This record gives sequence, C-alpha cells and structure tokens, in this order.
Amino acid sequence: MAVAVLCCAAGAPDVEARLEEALAAHAGAGALHAKGRYSEALAQGERALVLLESVLGSAHPEVARCLDLLGVLYQLQGNAAGAESLLQRGLAVREAALGKSHPDVASSLDHLASLYKAQGAYDRAAPLFERALAIQEEALGKEHPQVARVLNNLARLYSEQGLYGRAEPLYQRAVAIQETALGKNHPDLASSLNNLASLYIHLGSYAQAELLATRALTLQQAAFGKNHPDIASSLDNLARVFARQGSFAKAEQAYLRALELVEQTQGRKHPYVAELLTHLARLRVADNRLGQALPALKRAFAISELRLRSEALHFSEGRLASFIAQLRAQEELFYELVRAAPHDDDVRHMGLTAALLRKGRSVEQMAETSRTAYQRASAQDREVFDRLRVLRGELASLSLQGPGPMPPADYQRRVKELVVQVDAFEAELARRSAPLRALRSLPASEDMVDRVVAALPEDSVLVEFVAYTDRSLLRKPGTLEPRHAPQLRYLALVLLPGGRIRAADLGPAAPIDSAAAAMRDALATRDVNFLHSAQVLYQRVLRPLWRFLDGTQQVFISPDGQLGLVPFAALHDGYRFRVEAHDFTYLTSGRDLLTRSRQAAPSQAVVVLADPDFDFAVQPSADKPLELAERSVAVERFYSTLRDGLSGTAWPSLPGTRGEAEAIRRMVPRARIFLGREATKARLLSVSAPGVLHLATHGFFLKDAATQEATRAVGYSGALSPDLHAASSADPLLRSGLLLAGASAPGPDASGATGPPPESTMVTALELVGLNLWGTQLVVLSACDTGRGDVKLGQGVYGLRRAFVAAGAETVVMSLWKVDDAVTRVLMESYYRNLLAGQGRATALHQAMLALRRTHPHPHYWAPFIVAGQNGPLRVATSPED
Repeated sequence: MAVAVLCCAAGAPDVEARLEEALAAHAGAGALHAKGRYSEALAQGERALVLLESVLGSAHPEVARCLDLLGVLYQLQGNAAGAESLLQRGLAVREAALGKSHPDVASSLDHLASLYKAQGAYDRAAPLFERALAIQEEALGKEHPQVARVLNNLARLYSEQGLYGRAEPLYQRAVAIQETALGKNHPDLASSLNNLASLYIHLGSYAQAELLATRALTLQQAAFGKNHPDIASSLDNLARVFARQGSFAKAEQAYLRALELVEQTQGRKHPYVAELLTHLARLRVADNRLGQALPALKRAFAISELRLRSEALHFSEGRLASFIAQLRAQEELFYELVRAAPHDDDVRHMGLTAALLRKGRSVEQMAETSRTAYQRASAQDREVFDRLRVLRGELASLSLQGPGPMPPADYQRRVKELVVQVDAFEAELARRSAPLRALRSLPASEDMVDRVVAALPEDSVLVEFVAYTDRSLLRKPGTLEPRHAPQLRYLALVLLPGGRIRAADLGPAAPIDSAAAAMRDALATRDVNFLHSAQVLYQRVLRPLWRFLDGTQQVFISPDGQLGLVPFAALHDGYRFRVEAHDFTYLTSGRDLLTRSRQAAPSQAVVVLADPDFDFAVQPSADKPLELAERSVAVERFYSTLRDGLSGTAWPSLPGTRGEAEAIRRMVPRARIFLGREATKARLLSVSAPGVLHLATHGFFLKDAATQEATRAVGYSGALSPDLHAASSADPLLRSGLLLAGASAPGPDASGATGPPPESTMVTALELVGLNLWGTQLVVLSACDTGRGDVKLGQGVYGLRRAFVAAGAETVVMSLWKVDDAVTRVLMESYYRNLLAGQGRATALHQAMLALRRTHPHPHYWAPFIVAGQNGPLRVATSPED
C-alpha cells in the first residue's frame, strides 16, 4: 500500500517520514527472514511494529501484517507463547478490518494453525487449516500458490498423525500447483518436495524420497546458498534415507550439518534441535555407539523438558496432554534403549528419569493450577477459577440433560461452545498462576532420581511400569530398518533402596492386557476359577521382578496402561496371594513421593456422605444453563445412553453405607455425617478441604451392563478391554461419577410434576475436579467402579481417581469393580480402626484385606479397593477422644 494512502488513512500526512521508516523496517525484517537471519529480522520487526502502531493505531491491517511476521519469527526462535499471542492478535485485527473471508485472514489462520501443529494440538490446527484453504480457494482460485502452501501444511498435519493416505494426494496437488504457477526451479517448491519425501520415508519408498530431498536441496542451495536454515530439512530427509540404507557415515554427516545450521540461526534450544539430536542418537545406537548416543539424547530430552516447563506452562489440561503426546516418541526412545541395553547403568538412569518426569504430567499441572487458585492466587484469579467451576458444572448438566426439545444441531452447537469456554478458562487460570507455579517447578532432570531416592521410605521399593510403543532399536544388521513393526510393550523400572535401578522387559502388551482383563473379570464376577488368571498375570508382570521385590513389604506401584486397573494384591504366585507378601501403594508416578509432601496444613474435619435417599425430590438449581455447543452425533448417542441408564431408575438403597457412617461416627464422634436427604450433590460440592472425605453411595462409569443387586454400582464400560487404544466417544470425566440424594425420584405423574433432573442428583468427575481438597489427607470412595476410567498411556486413568487427585487429595481409596454392600461395610470399618490405630493409609487397608480374607476368601470381596497416593499415617490425631 502506498505511503501516501496510508498516511491519509491515518489522518496524519505530517508523519509520512515515520511511516516510511516503519514500512522500510518491516520490509527489512521480511528480507532478513527470507535469508534465515532470524534474530536480526526479529529486531527489525519489533521496531516496525512500534512505529506502525504509533502512526496507524493498533487495529490497522498493516499492523496485523507486521504482527503475523513477528509471530512467525517468534516461533522460529522457539518463543511459542509469544508467537501465539502475536498471531492471535493479528488474526483478530484482520478479521475486524478486512472481514472473515479475506485472503490475508487465511494467511493468519495458516500461521496460527502451524504453531498449534508444532505443539501437537492437532484438534486446534485442523479446523484453522481447513478454513484457510476454503478462503484461499474461493478468493484466489484452486491453482494459486497460496493454496498450495495451505495444502502443504494440512497434508503435514495428516502425515504427523499417521494419516499418510490423506496426506499424499494433498502433497502431490501442492507440488503440481507450484510447478505450474512458479516453475520447476522455484525455491518455494522445496518445502512441498521435502514434506513429500518425509512421507515416502515413512512408507519405506526410499528411492523416491531421496530423489525428492535431493531436488529440494538443489533448489535451496541455488536460491539461498549453502548456509540457509531451510536446507536443514533437506539434509534431515537425506540423512534418514542414508541411515535406512545402511550408509551411517553419510547420514551422520548430514545430521551434523543440519544441526549446525539450525543452532546457528534458531538457537541451541530450539525444538528442531531436539528432533535432530533424537535422530542422531537413534542412528548412533544402531551403529553400536551407545556412549556417543546418550549425550545427544540427554540434550534432546532437556530441550523438550524446558519446553514443558516454559512453553506449556499456560496450557489448558487438554492442550498439555496433546503436547505431551507429541513428545511421546522421544520419551519412548529412552524405554527402547533400556530394552536394548538393560544392564547399562546410564541407560537405566535415563529411562527412570523419563518415567519420573513425564508420567501423569498433565494431571499434576491441573492439580498445581487448582492449588494455586485456592491457596495463593489473587481474588481476581479465584474469580476465574470459580467461573471455571460454573462452566464445568454447566457442561455436566447439559450433558446429563440431553437436548430435550432443542434441535440436535443447536444442542451440539451449544455443547461445543461450552467445551471451548472451559478450555479457555483453564488456559487463562494456568496463565495467571504460571509465575507462582514456576517457583515450585520440578527438580532438574539430572536431579530427579536422586530426589525420589531420598523421598523413598526405608525398606521399600518403587516399581515404575511403562507401556510404550517400541519402534525397534533392534534393527536389521547394518541398517536402521526395524526387525518388526512397531508394537506396544511393557517395561518395568525398579528403584531399590540406596538408589540402585534395575530393569525388566516384560514383553508385548497384548498378552499382558489380555491377562489383566481375564483376571479382573474373574474377580468381578466371583468366578470360582479365578486362580488361573491371577497366576498368569503374576507370571507375566511380577515374576520377572521377584529378585528385586523378595523380602520387601512396602511396594510403591506406578502402573501404566491396563495395569492401572489391576489389584496387584490379588496376584498369585502359585503358593500365595501377593497380599501376604507385599503392601501395595499406587502412584501416578514415583514423582508423587515429592509433590504430595507440599500440602496445606491438614484439617481435622472428617466428612461423610452415605446412604443417600435416592427417592428424595431434590430441588434443582435455578441457575440458567449457559450457551453451549456442537459435538458429534456419537457423543450425543453416548449421553443418551448414559441418561437412559441413570435417570428414572429406582436405585436400591444401601444400608451398608449407613452402617459405615455410623461406625465412623462411633470411632470419630466429631465427624460430620450426612445421610439420607442430606447426602446431596450440593452438600458434596460445598465441602472445603476436610481432613478425611468418605463417600459411600452408587458410582458410575458409562453404564453398559445390568446393575447387580446388593452392589454399589450403576454400570461400567469395557475400560479393561484388551484393546486399550479403542477411541472414547466422550470426555471420560463426564462419564464417571457418583449418585446422590434424589437419583431415582419419580418421573412425571398425572399432574405433570417431575422428579429432579439428573444434573441435580449426579456429580461427574469433571465437576469434582473443582473441589478444594488441598489439605485433605484421605478420600475414600466406598462405591463401585470408582477406580475405573479411560486409560491414557503415560498419563493414567481418566475418571474419578484423576478428579480427586487433581482436586488436591493426598490419598484416594477406590474400587475396581462392583462391591458388595454388606461386605464393604465390614472392610471399611476394619480400615478405619486400623487408621485410628496409627497405621499408614495403604497399610491400614492391607491389614483390613487380610482380616476379611478369613471370612470371605474369594478376592472378589477383599481385593476390590486400591490405595493411590501417600501411605503415611494420618497426620492429625483422629480418635474417639477428639
């Protein structure tokens, strides 16, 4: 745009010189960017932005163009948080000034989507790419080079998700457009050629990949010379081809040159540096140079860890989980190394470090955000958190209510809108609490194992189970070609007293998961032939560790995959149940031994909700539901199933739970007991940091089976299916929960009166995340299936257990199947007697299980509950004298 026109638009012809200076700075920044001189370009761009805003104001399209360039430069320099803010601002300015269908808007969408893709947030990136493509095709035609750019990026998104069949035709179309519109020697073609080469490497078409990567390198060198950072991607692809063909020396030379270019222009801590280092480490391992591979891999892991501690500090929980999933392949390389070199001390140390730092990381961030909001944040921060609680409640309410008279499309649109709002408020709360959370950051990577060793109680052992995808470092001789296709495997890393680390490869996951499912089903159904399945799983999972566990009473178990749904106490070695040999405490990660030591001062209050009056007509909240939004038809079908199973049903009363409550009252006279009509959802959600919270009622996790009489269950999904990759149709935190007073109140009568809606009587795990349990030492979920949920590799079980951990509870007692009402009362009374005698929170349950075995020998009765969290005794004396 001409300077005079811009000056006229700004209403200030006298500032023409300043505007010329601004435009020149912006043009200079663009030229430096094209040359790969990113630091200089950034300085010029920031200067241009200040000048442009002073002349044109902050809402001018020319300012948005500068914001877009700066966002790209920030990302290239590794400042993703700064890049996102600039790109979002530029997009908003362009949409307001130019309309939502302008080609410049498509450019902003493309850049922002590329940032999200780089962070693994594919669900955010895809709709932005698709919208950008539609705008460009409509405005510029389907054969325009800008269309090719978006096609290229969308195809790369598909490729990174393994959707090669969808990616290849888009890449090919992008190449054809660019060759026709720009010519076959244009440097812009190199990016498409390289991306297509990368796809062919994944498909094993190495000859095609080499031709494409070589052509891309030739185009780049002719246009930019041999020192431009874009050349690194061509070198990377060629190195991967060389390695897979057994030319290790050529591959390493190409990797080192690519690494040098990226470090010089984008810094030594850029994410692409970590990616190249990981490739280099894999190459050196295949070449039997483990000593040279380890430093490269350690450095790559350190860069990724830095990203988690800075770049991801302001992410919502869902976005953080996606980010961690993107880093998963690098983490899994540590576990592959342990399998390849199980006796190498450095390798074992690295593998354990990775597990301690990454397992359950997303729930820890959610918990730390909650903790900061409740304990140290400002009033404004607390207001954001309170608003988030309301939004989560509204989402749960709408999900349980269903569309009713609302058209399905409107209902779906409203649900999606609320999902987006919840995510945005989570991100806002994370951003606000980030400075305080950063002060409580985890120990450095190199110190993590030592810190956990120091926190591990004497005469105890920590077992970190890891489920990982093995892409096979065990290669065909002389190549990087794997001996077999990627497969899911289990690994056990054992931390012994004094800091010794041992490792055991447990083998492919499929037979272990099958054995876990068989054992749990046998115990849940009281199968008389349960012993066989308990012995099979022992042989696969604990038998390889017997030398490390023999003679150790206290065993901390950090499970992964389907092992998170296994009662280890009920495993049988052919002579006895393991409950007779070990006292098991479950952890999300051995890191829990550190983080849960930093709690608020413990409360002395004991709160019990039990034996809800399910026929009591609870008055629904008068709050008007918020506007919500669109989800898939599959999600709506799911909620329809859930509502059909949970509302309008006469849930049986649970006299055993009243007996539990009365027993607790006798042992702790000052306990606050809420029974019958007082055991309401509103009462539970108003609880604030009691010392002990005991909930005895019906539990649910996606009803798909008939309720058994005299149990505390509503139903359960096949969460222990051997196929742990089965996609879930909805948020598991909305599919897990508890039933409280009014759950089976009568439906419409002749006068049209109705019982309470389900959202007034059922509390979901998503709502329970918002509880303040910082200072709560123990939560007992004396109901069915409260330990169930969706299994996420490396991140634990998503359901009630995750909700209470995120809310701050130090220790959670929960069940893995439908429990008998009368027998559970006996078990819980024994548990509390042991607690009040000063036994640890896990040890007390262990002793109660042993006592119950004398009268109920089948593990269906004595083994359904597990303890997750700290095992220490309750820190506040809670006795009859209180």
